[in-house]
Amino acid sequence: MPIKVFIPTPLRPFTEKRDTVEAEGATVGEVLQDLLRKHSQLQPHLYSENGAMRSYVNIYVNDEDIRYLSKEKTPVKSSDTVSIIPSIAGGVDVAVETDIQLSKEELLRYSRHLLIPEVGLTGQKKLKAAKVLVIGAGGLGSPVSMYLAAAGVGTIGIVDFDVVDATNLQRQILHSTNDVGRSKLESARETLKGINPNVVIKTHEERLSSENALELFAGYDVIVDGTDNFPTRYLVNDACVLLNKPYVYGSILRFDGQVSVFDARRGPCYRCLYPTPPPPGLVPSCAEGGVLGVLPGIIGTLQALEAIKLILGEGEPLVGKLVLFDALKFSFRELKLRRDPNCPVCGDNPTIHELIDYDQFCGVKPPTVEETIDEETEITVEQLKARLDRGDDLFILDVREPHEYEIANIGAPLIPLGELPKRFREIDSSKEIIIHCKSGRRSALAADFLRKNGFKSVKNLVGGIDAWSERIDPNVPHY
Repeated sequence: MPIKVFIPTPLRPFTEKRDTVEAEGATVGEVLQDLLRKHSQLQPHLYSENGAMRSYVNIYVNDEDIRYLSKEKTPVKSSDTVSIIPSIAGGVDVAVETDIQLSKEELLRYSRHLLIPEVGLTGQKKLKAAKVLVIGAGGLGSPVSMYLAAAGVGTIGIVDFDVVDATNLQRQILHSTNDVGRSKLESARETLKGINPNVVIKTHEERLSSENALELFAGYDVIVDGTDNFPTRYLVNDACVLLNKPYVYGSILRFDGQVSVFDARRGPCYRCLYPTPPPPGLVPSCAEGGVLGVLPGIIGTLQALEAIKLILGEGEPLVGKLVLFDALKFSFRELKLRRDPNCPVCGDNPTIHELIDYDQFCGVKPPTVEETIDEETEITVEQLKARLDRGDDLFILDVREPHEYEIANIGAPLIPLGELPKRFREIDSSKEIIIHCKSGRRSALAADFLRKNGFKSVKNLVGGIDAWSERIDPNVPHY
């Protein structure tokens, strides 16, 4: 019998860009196998080479995680929906001092809050006494920090070490055109003080790491994650569990968003949802996959809402729940999350009692390590330029999407990564092949695929067309 399978944005290139497909089966396992027969390119994203299901991909039947049902043997019927959910990087005890008062100006500023019985004067004092740390002053950190400041959260800390780039302006509303090249924290402080001069803005211009996370987090009541990478996400989670802090989670990609609240004192943590991260490069970042500019505004506003509810101790926070937002369909879905008793950090017998090396855990090079080139499998843009100048006979392949090719290209034939398994025989295997994408992640996957299919001489262009634009030909648009 046909079962509807929901496909998330990152995997839609492998299902002919469809968000739902039908697959036959009486159990989840049978449905997934039929799905793979119809869309074989999903195989490496759902299963490892030894046939085990990837731990960073969760499968739900309706709103239940199959890990807590019968796993792949979970029966399904025609009215059920199977969802593939991959990973994309009560109140808080806020001590309100008796001498905390609201000035006449603050009473006027927060008057619409004071009229709400669930907030009132007591709640507004809680907000003023609260301390919230926002990780990142980017797409998510912008609406989070702006609405927290407007709401009167007394102390807002922001961790960031980046400068404003022109590509940020499409979504990072903390910053303006005049801020390009300026420290994000300087820009953020100025914007937030303009919104509400009564709040204290603490800036931490440093990279969050295992060495400083516990010390930074200790002075705050709520931690809000606005990052876009997996090492930081697992670091934030583990530090929050060790310190008993609530962690307001948000993530975005293209048109999809996720929101939850992880609080190990009364529910699951992030590791319960995604025990291990995906291999580097398999899940695109916003810089690689893109993000609709308004999407972080929606998800970041929801994160700010959850932080405020936690501070007030009102309503039902998203503990044990994961909210999925699809901007194209304008649909919200709520899935149940459960605490994993075997979780290494919040389970019954935890094995993680201190912060670890999260770059190593996620299999990525730490940012302080100077990049090295594997001469057998990689080539720099400078090396490629030199070889082209001397007339070497190379086959250069572009594996980006057609809409990216329209923005910028270097004249190479185009076969999008999702189409490569069906079209790789179009490539001249007698030549040395150089593959590029935007930044080098997708092309690395493409190069590995071609090697496994018998191509002998294949190299990935490190840094992709971005590096070519920056270091070889500035006439090629950077996007």
